[in-house]
Amino acid sequence: MDLHLYGFDYGLKQAEDYQELKFQLHRHLIIEIEHDHVGLLDMPRDQIAEYVRDKVARYIAEKRLPISGYDLENLGEEIVDELAGYGPLESLIKDDHINDILVNGPRRIYIERDGRLENTTLRFIDDEHVLRVIRRILSHLGRRIDEASPMVDARLPDGSRVNAIIPPLALNGPCLSIRKFRKQPLLEGDLLQLGTFDADMLAFLTATVERRCNIIVSGGTGAGKTTLLNVLSRFIPPTERIVTIEDAAELQLENEHVVRLETRPQNMDGAGEITARELVRNTLRMRPDRIVLGEVRGEEVMDVLQAMNTGHDGCMSTVHANSPEDAMLRFEMLAGLAGFQGAENTLRKMIAAAIELVIQISRLPNGQRKVISITEIVGVRDGQFVMNELYSYDASGNRFSSAGVQPCNRKLRDLAAYVKWQ
Repeated sequence: MDLHLYGFDYGLKQAEDYQELKFQLHRHLIIEIEHDHVGLLDMPRDQIAEYVRDKVARYIAEKRLPISGYDLENLGEEIVDELAGYGPLESLIKDDHINDILVNGPRRIYIERDGRLENTTLRFIDDEHVLRVIRRILSHLGRRIDEASPMVDARLPDGSRVNAIIPPLALNGPCLSIRKFRKQPLLEGDLLQLGTFDADMLAFLTATVERRCNIIVSGGTGAGKTTLLNVLSRFIPPTERIVTIEDAAELQLENEHVVRLETRPQNMDGAGEITARELVRNTLRMRPDRIVLGEVRGEEVMDVLQAMNTGHDGCMSTVHANSPEDAMLRFEMLAGLAGFQGAENTLRKMIAAAIELVIQISRLPNGQRKVISITEIVGVRDGQFVMNELYSYDASGNRFSSAGVQPCNRKLRDLAAYVKWQ
């Protein structure tokens, strides 16, 4: 560990020594706060920082520790983070280049940057330290976590998603996952520059949204499904009324006529839950031109399929699946879990009639996100889904290519004005 990263340069060579000193300072400040009857929760951060700097300077002087003014300032700032912020996570939360923060107990803090996981040199003191930060995060959300309720999934005011799980369920200590919310969403130009798709694919996708195709974005966790769905939603004409439904509001639509709905979990008494299925049903009574569902993951699948099949064209959603074929199978499985009682072939015809396009996005080993397939759902033949892959990505050649066939869908047959088919 490079202690210069923390402004430390007076002979503490081990991270444990550094953490121990910070822990001692923290305990000393708690005693001082109680003695002075200071209410830090009611003080602005600059006043807290002034108070902490004074107390830390006195402590260092009493212990005769050879610390420079610069080192002292940095140490005081970290102590302020401990008292008023999120401890070791404070700098990570402020860093806009970090997408995910993953805490695996007190000794392991990972981040995801540019699609790759990195281990950091940051550490918590012990399990209680991690738990204290988790509770501080949740305190602003009116949520709690304890042995009776050892798991929590929540959304921060800025849109970031937080998941925490603690012992006895987590064997290596309290674990915390934060998926940060981008202040500036990625736009189609950004994805072009990053190589997520090429210009021909973008022109095609723009046309499919404008022509009200029912689109499913398929991919694994962290593949970029929500980001791509957000980009696709930007192509919806501004005259249309959009209703979005999400478990945690992540979509950042710039359209003027947008109604944003969010599910609600159970309260502490196990009541008050509002599911995505209930919101989809309510949405159908809100005169939507478009329904954008953050993810299909449960019983709402039946209501979404029925909406797509009864005049609500242009619906969009995401699903966890590794391929377009797997996406169709997942819809079948979810429909079965939702209580569908009809024949299997009938269900497949219903799915094929509802979903017109599946966009498969994947995160490659190097961290890049790529649209690896754009596939049209043609129908059902001999009890099997008939699919027509229109675009694909060749990893060996690192290039996108058209399959050289025109779509069968009536909405997409005359796309020559938008796309040059190879």
